[in-house]
Amino acid sequence: MLPAKVKIVEVGPRDGLQNEKEFVSTKVKVELVNRLSNAGFQNVESALFVLPKWVPPQMADGAAVMAGIERRPGTIYSALTPNLHGFEAALEAKVDEIVIFGAASETFSQKNINCSMKVSRASNYFELVAKAAKEAGLRVRGSISCSLDCPYQGDLPIKAVVNVVQRMKALGCDEIDIADTIGVGIAGRTRDVMATVSKVFPRERLSGHFHDTYGQAVANIYASLQEGIEIFHASVAGLAAVPMRKARPATSRPRT
Repeated sequence: MLPAKVKIVEVGPRDGLQNEKEFVSTKVKVELVNRLSNAGFQNVESALFVLPKWVPPQMADGAAVMAGIERRPGTIYSALTPNLHGFEAALEAKVDEIVIFGAASETFSQKNINCSMKVSRASNYFELVAKAAKEAGLRVRGSISCSLDCPYQGDLPIKAVVNVVQRMKALGCDEIDIADTIGVGIAGRTRDVMATVSKVFPRERLSGHFHDTYGQAVANIYASLQEGIEIFHASVAGLAAVPMRKARPATSRPRT
């Protein structure tokens, strides 16, 4: 039986706009966030906070965006915070939820954040940021890149995804995103991943984040619904932040 209702997390103002080449003004971003919240979205990912030397130019005005929006009661305004410096800026900007992220793929982690999963664990990145957020009374959402496949390593064992889910669960994450970062996932693979991770983390707090690179996003959403997943990410106007179009599609796997 499919869920009776779903929650949509709108990530366009951050994940969608991040790689836009032309700078989108702070005023327009503020208006976008306001329109989305007024449309009834319960959760809007609105900003990114990192060290100034690492922040994409498009996301450099996160503090100004958060200061300019009209906060709609009951709406969760989120920000991606890759480190303690980012968390402190997000806290000052009065975000409601911080987002930490990791990857199921070792190679993707090295190339995307210049830090292997092993080094990341040693530096206690997850632990430091999540602990600080919980002490401040903020929600914590964990996002797992390459949950279905990796552009560098190809097929990944589901165990790799489960390991990251278990780490994020131990940190007290309120929700965990299963992200098809490059949009190569297929429905059978999606069902297998969702079914497996649901055994170690409550399915009602798992979310699906699917890119439509090969036109499979809707199929993957339906496959997730069949596994009882009831939280999904959307990006207004189809904005997407990871422009990897040369990655091969995942190989078809029969569901058993």
